[in-house]
Amino acid sequence: MTIQWFPGHMTRARRQIEDKLKLIDVVIELLDARIPLSSRNPMIDEILQNKPRLVLLNKNDLADPAVTAKWVAYFADHGLDALPVDAANGNQMKEIMARCKQLMAAKFEAQKRKGIKNPRAIRALIVGIPNVGKSTLINRLAGRKIAATGDKPGVTKGQQWIKVGTEMELLDTPGILWPKFEDQQVGMRLAATGAIKEEILYPEDIAFHTMRYMITHYGASLQERFGIEKLPDDPDNNDAVIEVMEAVGRKRGALMSGGRVDLEKTSLTILRELRAGKMGRVSLETPEDIQQDPL
Repeated sequence: MTIQWFPGHMTRARRQIEDKLKLIDVVIELLDARIPLSSRNPMIDEILQNKPRLVLLNKNDLADPAVTAKWVAYFADHGLDALPVDAANGNQMKEIMARCKQLMAAKFEAQKRKGIKNPRAIRALIVGIPNVGKSTLINRLAGRKIAATGDKPGVTKGQQWIKVGTEMELLDTPGILWPKFEDQQVGMRLAATGAIKEEILYPEDIAFHTMRYMITHYGASLQERFGIEKLPDDPDNNDAVIEVMEAVGRKRGALMSGGRVDLEKTSLTILRELRAGKMGRVSLETPEDIQQDPL
């Protein structure tokens, strides 16, 4: 299955970002902590050029903390400051502001030398793929509901400036995906976490790939959540993975006439429970999974 598209509003969003870039002091790049690299637009470095950047690993409450720590170290090795956050619960909001000020320290010092005692508010651009939590983050930083939020991609349609007290102004942008996934695993990870609209994919394919990863890395969590007694020794055996999915379907009562398991309904259940954190704190990729370093 090849996943590719380039919706018109995403093309416009890229142009809008490029047009506004000269006004921006700091870029806040929002990633999904469960899939930091897969949720990172490979065109973002080209678009943002050399602007100071803070990387936020959002939905940290859903991700495996041990794996997230590895990602923080990974980004640090590549010269990027990464901060795990949970925008939905508002944690680390003060730390975000503090780190943006750190990124602006040299510029503020230069302004002081020129006699500018009260620098203007930091102008920050927030970028990220659809459904990564940009609007939720903006509302938390602003302390009020300004940006529309939703649990499906494509909620933000245009740009808007938002004041955060007197110290920062945020520019929100629509999420930007990219034309084609060269690595189909990236597409599967994005689909598993809800960054891609389910209407254009098959839930059975997404759940199958997710279940295979879970069997390998989070087998105990899978058994505890669904009451599965034994997992296959070889997760590369397709039939064995499907048997596990069928076991989940039977546990959840996703049955058709004749007692057959409804795999589509089962797959939607698996994805829904994964996204809600009901399988525990799960990360779907690690730095060790990277075959070719894209940064």
